Amino acid sequence: MKLIILTCIVLMASCSADKAGKEEKAVSNTGNSIIVQPDSPLAKKLTIKKLESELYSSEILTYGIVQAIPNNYAEIASPFAGRITKSFIRLGQKVAIDDPIFAISSPSFFEASKSYYQANQEMQLAEKNFKRQQDLNMNGVGIQKDLEEAEVDLALSKRDYENTIASLHVYKVVPENLVLGQPLIVRSPIHGEVVTNNIVIGQYLKEDADPIVSVADLNKVWIVAQIKEKDINSLHDSEEIEVTLSALSEVKIKGNLYHISELLDEETRSVQAYIECENVEHYLKPGMYASVKFIEKAKSNIIIPSSSVFQDEEQSFVFKRDGADRYNKQAVEITGTSDGQFLLVSSGIEVGDNIVTDGGYYLLDFN
Repeated sequence: MKLIILTCIVLMASCSADKAGKEEKAVSNTGNSIIVQPDSPLAKKLTIKKLESELYSSEILTYGIVQAIPNNYAEIASPFAGRITKSFIRLGQKVAIDDPIFAISSPSFFEASKSYYQANQEMQLAEKNFKRQQDLNMNGVGIQKDLEEAEVDLALSKRDYENTIASLHVYKVVPENLVLGQPLIVRSPIHGEVVTNNIVIGQYLKEDADPIVSVADLNKVWIVAQIKEKDINSLHDSEEIEVTLSALSEVKIKGNLYHISELLDEETRSVQAYIECENVEHYLKPGMYASVKFIEKAKSNIIIPSSSVFQDEEQSFVFKRDGADRYNKQAVEITGTSDGQFLLVSSGIEVGDNIVTDGGYYLLDFN
């Protein structure tokens, strides 16, 4: 029995040696090439693909935060210290530019109004005095010095009057309609919707009080997305931007790249990209997180399976077939991935080349 077992072992070892010998003859090295005979068992384990150019559109996925566009958002505070006497708005109300927001009775505004009336009266008196001096001079009984002084006084009073008018215009007050002692009507600087309203009738506000009303036009908003340093240059080729919200995953919102910040955050190694989105339905609300997908314009690329690429200490490489039985190690430069299973190649191989896409690891033993 032992003799039979020993004989089997010897026969098996002999067969394995014969098989190994045949495989060694079927595969050989010539310089930098690996020669694989077409009829060898190894050749049957290799999958070869002829490279073609394919249209590919890469994507950059990131996140962003919804923000109101600064020019479309206003926080409204009282310009003077005083007491609120009336409110003209409610939360959610639509307002236009210069619509009244609230009225405030203010001693400071009373003084500003009083200054306007005083400047107006002084200017009228200066005009009368100047005309009187002109008449006296024309009749030969006036003094030239008095005329010149009257002219200077008129110029100064006109300047003071114009300054008081300018100060009233800052507060959206029409001087011709001003009534001394009336409260100041604080008006909206933009059109939009009242998004915060903290007006309390009778409340006294200090001069440096926080804003009590916010108005925003949210029909357009910005999404401020974080873009990694390596992806910055790709944004210029972006043809489409798609925004989705976790609360409304079925809604796809289109956006346009508005601006890329010139400042890089050294901690996150990213820049901010501002994306402008139409928001007529008001799906996007300031403060929301949003998923952002940048879809680049489709380009011609060489795309190969990730199974065909190997890595050594210096570079990535594939096995390129030259002729019927010759395989060469060819360095390639990878520029990106597609779904994790395919790689984009920028250099090293060309359209029409034949490469090993599967089974290349068998050639590593002969490399």
